[in-house]
Amino acid sequence: MSIDTMTARTERGPLTGAVVQLVLMALLAATTGLSLAGWLAGTAFAVALCLLLRGGMRRAGMRALGPANAVTLGRATLVGAVTALVVTSFERPVALPVLVTLVGVALALDGVDGQVARRTNTTTALGARFDMEVDAFLVLVLSVFVAGTFGWWTVAIGAFRYVFVAASWIAPWLDAALPPRFSRKVVAALQGVVLVVTTANLLPGPVALAALAAAVISPTWSFGKDIAWLWRTEQARRATVAPARIPVARRARPSRRPASVSA
Repeated sequence: MSIDTMTARTERGPLTGAVVQLVLMALLAATTGLSLAGWLAGTAFAVALCLLLRGGMRRAGMRALGPANAVTLGRATLVGAVTALVVTSFERPVALPVLVTLVGVALALDGVDGQVARRTNTTTALGARFDMEVDAFLVLVLSVFVAGTFGWWTVAIGAFRYVFVAASWIAPWLDAALPPRFSRKVVAALQGVVLVVTTANLLPGPVALAALAAAVISPTWSFGKDIAWLWRTEQARRATVAPARIPVARRARPSRRPASVSA
């Protein structure tokens, strides 16, 4: 197989995802309406997704997405459409049932890609990272949407992970692999549920406010726990690789006093 053929196959999946998202946005524009800013945001998401996914596939040496990553790509196209609607909501009201439906389908498919990967024995590091990034961006977009009602402090729900990643550029020890932790999954699920029900206006104002506050506090605790573990691990690593200090006996300095002369 020639390099050109492999490149074409690598680009086919991400490009298909971008085209599908643009078609979905066109349907939204024709039915519920999209602002120019919404179109630009959704298109920027589609282009960035295509380029980043294609680059990841090339680095991983993947010729095709595979069934599990195809499911994740489908979720990503829904997230791109949600992004377009959320940006449109800054200028005019959007059809809330449509927005909630797109979000609900994207979240419902969250566990499907992992199951498909395990059943087809196609689990990859790229697939896990792809799935995580799609989840993180959806949480960020929804936290921005609810900020219009409850205040911009809710953006912290989606910004936690991106602040953590930015901090790892300054402190590389934050980029180390973390052990699996069930409570981390619970916190992530809590964020998604709270953001969906508040987006759908299913809770009374005070209850929604309390739920959002819990969705801010819980990742603060979770990220704090991860940072503490990473710090302890880094300190242990430094103690292991640091050269042991062996005391060296000092040489006797020559005396500057004249030697005594015996009688």
